[in-house]
Amino acid sequence: MKYIQLTLTTHPFNENITDMLSYHLGNIGYETFVATEDGLNAYIPQSSFSEQKIDELFQQLSVDVNHLLTDIKIEYRFNELEDENWNKKWEENYFSPLVVSNKCLVKSSFHNVEEHYDYEIVIDPKMAFGTGHHQTTYLMMQETLKLDMKNKSVLDIGCGTAVLAILASMMGASDVVAIDFDEWAYQNAKENVLLNDISNVDVRLGEINLVKEEKFDIILANINRNILMQNIMHYSEAMNRGATLIMSGFYLEDVPILKLELQKHGLVYQKLEQRDNWTAIVCGKK
Repeated sequence: MKYIQLTLTTHPFNENITDMLSYHLGNIGYETFVATEDGLNAYIPQSSFSEQKIDELFQQLSVDVNHLLTDIKIEYRFNELEDENWNKKWEENYFSPLVVSNKCLVKSSFHNVEEHYDYEIVIDPKMAFGTGHHQTTYLMMQETLKLDMKNKSVLDIGCGTAVLAILASMMGASDVVAIDFDEWAYQNAKENVLLNDISNVDVRLGEINLVKEEKFDIILANINRNILMQNIMHYSEAMNRGATLIMSGFYLEDVPILKLELQKHGLVYQKLEQRDNWTAIVCGKK
């Protein structure tokens, strides 16, 4: 079967936008999604391809989610591909097993890994997002692995595939709430929680206001700078005294303005970690 490859590029790169785009593309027939350094490749059988549907989708998104697309430029192009076994190509080339800090393995059900690790997470590879391969997800997992999760309450906000929520549960968290505003991410997170036989992760569809009356010992927020800036106040309100907040989804040059916002809401900056200029911040509640 011949496929059409849709190549999407976002300037600057924004994982939330590419997650959202993949969800809407899936609704119009796109079957496979591959994360790239600056966007997303999406694949659809040639028989189902319609350039008009793509044009209509982007016209609609520019109206419905204008607040998310502010300052983000999206470019796209099409390419006809030769006949190949695309499922096999995906498995072989686009989602390889990943080991974080020599402690946590992220793999798919089709991977055979002989070595054993402290934590082994299975993620359904409908997409490459949230498998740990992107720098921000890797940083979040790396810093999460350094925490004591035993009997802690955890919030994973912007959870995507719920890989961080699943890791927190495996590390001994007493209860975990995983939230995403995207319907695809919400459904995929629920699937992955079941796939890993996790019983204490509560997956919810929505935003930070869903936990208005709840408090947490640890908050994990892998989103983007603008949304983090808007919600740091709410993260602080949802943190117990002495709680920890880990954030990523931004560049090193964004750190000063984030630190000012953290300080404004009673959060104490502790350290940062980098991976290819992507940055994660760890801070605590006074």
